[in-house]
Amino acid sequence: MPYIHIQVSGDPDDSLAAKIAASASELTARILGKDPALTAVVIDFIAASRWFIAGSVLTASTKRSYHWSVSITDETNTKAEKARYMRDVHEEMNRLLGGVADHSYIYVIDARAAAYGWGGETQEHRYQHA
Repeated sequence: MPYIHIQVSGDPDDSLAAKIAASASELTARILGKDPALTAVVIDFIAASRWFIAGSVLTASTKRSYHWSVSITDETNTKAEKARYMRDVHEEMNRLLGGVADHSYIYVIDARAAAYGWGGETQEHRYQHA
């Protein structure tokens, strides 16, 4: 039941957003084993003029940037799975955006099961009552 929030530099683009969302669900299912039917994806576009790397506005560069955070339940994935996920996400975003700045970030949030859930129930409650 991951929640994925992706910020992308540049002007809003619904077609690109749909491609990114589809890739986010596919990568998260394939690598982290998460159910796409329970995956939520939100994509925000941030004007390049408001995105700064090393003190310089991104419009001075030809590359785009992104910040990708995915919330998953702690202890449900290995370090190796998360490392592979980060590599594959970066490669996919590089492909979709036509080149990305190295200072593009991926954050896998390992949320404690007792503090994370959906539909008004924690993942810990689901585990205990399965």
